[in-house]
Amino acid sequence: MKKYVSIDIGGTEIKHGVIDEEGVILEKGSQKTEARRGGASIVQKAVGIVKKYQTEHKLSGICISTAGMVDVERGEIFYSAPLIPEYTGTPWKKTMERTFGLPCEVENDVNCAGLAETISGAAKGSRIVLCLTVGTGIGGCILMDQKVFRGYSNSACEVGYMCMGDSDFQTLGAASVLCRKVAERKRGKPEEWDGRRIFEEAKKGDMICVKAVDEMVDVLGRGIANICYVLNPQTVVLGGGIMAQKDYLLPRLQEAMDRYLIESISCRTALKMAEHRNDAGILGAFYHFLIRQGKG
Repeated sequence: MKKYVSIDIGGTEIKHGVIDEEGVILEKGSQKTEARRGGASIVQKAVGIVKKYQTEHKLSGICISTAGMVDVERGEIFYSAPLIPEYTGTPWKKTMERTFGLPCEVENDVNCAGLAETISGAAKGSRIVLCLTVGTGIGGCILMDQKVFRGYSNSACEVGYMCMGDSDFQTLGAASVLCRKVAERKRGKPEEWDGRRIFEEAKKGDMICVKAVDEMVDVLGRGIANICYVLNPQTVVLGGGIMAQKDYLLPRLQEAMDRYLIESISCRTALKMAEHRNDAGILGAFYHFLIRQGKG
């Protein structure tokens, strides 16, 4: 049975694992990205990960999910935010194929998460899917018949930059904004407040936390509704760290989305939380590899 190494590069962590040809994760691990050290350092880390797995498995390919805008034909980063310095232009495919003599395919991390949820997760069986990840920012992807819609210049669904009033979607609705708001209103230090603590306090009735969560939910509901008016997806999947608060958040998000969507659309649009969680990136990168190699 063939085995593949899959690597998911985020701003905070690099998740990795070995996946067999049936899509079963055989083993996995993670390490700090140390993004401030730049793109070259991340490439070195990825090379080290593949070398380690090569000592234990016969590998048939390298699958990469990564932050940044990806040219999937060339397998390189054509734009990256400042979170990872000197990452734009990183030639992942060329570097890995020359180093290991194995085929390598590269895809954006949000697109990978969307593929994972569409093929074997929360949106399985859906023809048109909108997948959003809510974390430090807000990322998005569109999938039609299990294929990522990339747009004319490979930058479709960069919804975090979508204009909302005098600001944008991610500046108003990201999880990082929630934490900053609460810290400011509590007159505390930013490091004292993370998403988990905020939701714990909101459930206990802390009105500052409740109000901040309500504001975030309203922004997310409005943003999702606006995208749905254009795309008319069958299923909307939400991922990211705060989505661990499914029981508390999902009914509130459903109510907010319904508030901004006309009933004839909202009643036909399923809103779900991601199922694959931390494995979404490595699974999605594997699915992308199979599709690119004509095996999916």
